[in-house]
Amino acid sequence: MTSTSVASPSFGDLALLPAVLSAVETLGYEIPSPIQLQTIPALLEGRDMLGQAQTGTGKTAAFALPILSRLELTRREPQVLVMAPTRELAQQVAVSFSKYGQNLKGLEVATLCGGQEYREQLGALKRGAQVVVGTPGRIIDHLDRGSLKLDGLSALVLDEADEMLRMGFIDDVKRVVADTPKDAQRVFFSATLPTEIERIVNRYLVDPVKVAIEAAIGTAASIDQRLVRVDGGAKLEALARILEVEPVDGAIVFVRTRAACTTLMEQLSARGVNVASLSGDLDQSLRERTITRLKRGKVDVLIATDVAARGLDVPRITHVINYDLPQDSEAYTHRIGRTGRAGRTGIAITFVGFREGRKVGWIEQATGQKLSEMALPDEAAIRAHRDEVFHSSVIAALTAGAEEQRALVERLVAEGHDPIELACAFARLARADEAPIGRLQAPRKDPRGDRAPRDGKPARRERGPSEGMTRYRVSVGHKDGVKPGQLVGALANEGGIEGARIGRIDIRNAFSVVELPSSLPASILAKMARARVAGRPLEISEDSGAPERAPRRRREDGDAPIRRQSRG
Repeated sequence: MTSTSVASPSFGDLALLPAVLSAVETLGYEIPSPIQLQTIPALLEGRDMLGQAQTGTGKTAAFALPILSRLELTRREPQVLVMAPTRELAQQVAVSFSKYGQNLKGLEVATLCGGQEYREQLGALKRGAQVVVGTPGRIIDHLDRGSLKLDGLSALVLDEADEMLRMGFIDDVKRVVADTPKDAQRVFFSATLPTEIERIVNRYLVDPVKVAIEAAIGTAASIDQRLVRVDGGAKLEALARILEVEPVDGAIVFVRTRAACTTLMEQLSARGVNVASLSGDLDQSLRERTITRLKRGKVDVLIATDVAARGLDVPRITHVINYDLPQDSEAYTHRIGRTGRAGRTGIAITFVGFREGRKVGWIEQATGQKLSEMALPDEAAIRAHRDEVFHSSVIAALTAGAEEQRALVERLVAEGHDPIELACAFARLARADEAPIGRLQAPRKDPRGDRAPRDGKPARRERGPSEGMTRYRVSVGHKDGVKPGQLVGALANEGGIEGARIGRIDIRNAFSVVELPSSLPASILAKMARARVAGRPLEISEDSGAPERAPRRRREDGDAPIRRQSRG
């Protein structure tokens, strides 16, 4: 009896535009992923779609390839709008569209994200970009300015719709969906389907194709997975302590952005750590040199982004540290898989802020493994570790012999100095270069800040900002219907910082008070001031503890500079 093998379908079987197919082949893609096989044919037909899939399943190509195949390149106006919850995801999607459309002459992709200059965005829109990718706040801003028009839209894609809901962008999403032409194709991707997202789906999607893809998750049994409860302001000190005390041979520290990659590398280097960085903007030759240095032990700690670490295989990696939580469980599995290879035992340590507990739940659910909670080394543990290291070095020196110092020691003893006191003095001199132990800020366990207790008695009392934080007022409050998630999403996206670095939020009637890191440069604060929530610019100003009064609102657009309130 002979058996016949069925060939796996290729991208050539999916009726893509030849120019798009050639780009896919150039990029080295051969076999479509499950979600691509299920979605591309339906999207080529112009069907509406609801896809349940996480990042890492290949969903960007699943919607980008068929949409690019249907573009009218001679029509110089927005035909496709992709909304994503974060700058990083929006930028990744925009880059993917450019790569897949590299052979489409006249293709223009505009990226509309907070924290970027308007000039470049306006230029791309004026040139007639057919594909627009952006975050909700900046998209709404361009709609209000009239620089973005949806009249000619033929496809709307919501990527990670549930995350946009969680970040407080649901009103912006509803507005864009409602303003999209009725005959336009609507494509929603969401890892989960909260009630609010289901309502939008039922109202606006016409006979949608429904696709659900489970990410293939598997974690090595040889990896010891731990979590550390630590807030943004204390993460650097926490990392330094772990790197000092843990038996690290080589480590990869994962961060969310290229900017964080550079900053953390500089901070660790200043503390004497043998460190290098690996981010998506490195050219191939520099990337290869960095990895070679890591393999040869010239570098002990590598700071990396997810994109940069794809395919990284270095046997000496004993530790993976998730300094920033990954976007999804697929990325988490990929990260920690950089250790525990070739039958060795590896350790994966994940930093979790007080607002990020839910993400730990979906990581544990997807991986089928519990993350054990790990206490950070306290000062006593650090000192004990340093004593042990010094003890070992003294024993090694005794074993090797130190006859050249004997004459000096005998002279000091002859002068009447006590041998024990002499030894203490030598130890003090030998250890003079040890770094001081930094102060570790205790994690905040209650994100509600100064809210009143449940018995209804007023308990608000003004207290100073958390250590390393400064309080700012923003000109939206209860009267504007603002929620904490909206403020976090707007400030994080516009300023390009992690949401975990934003401290307590106190929403008052006419304004809100937000804690931000004191180290933020004025340029980042100025970008945050341009963010819009509830249709209004935030108009950030430093909080002086004055009574109910919002920062004075300008009548121009949202690009006002930050003004510090008088403390007089």
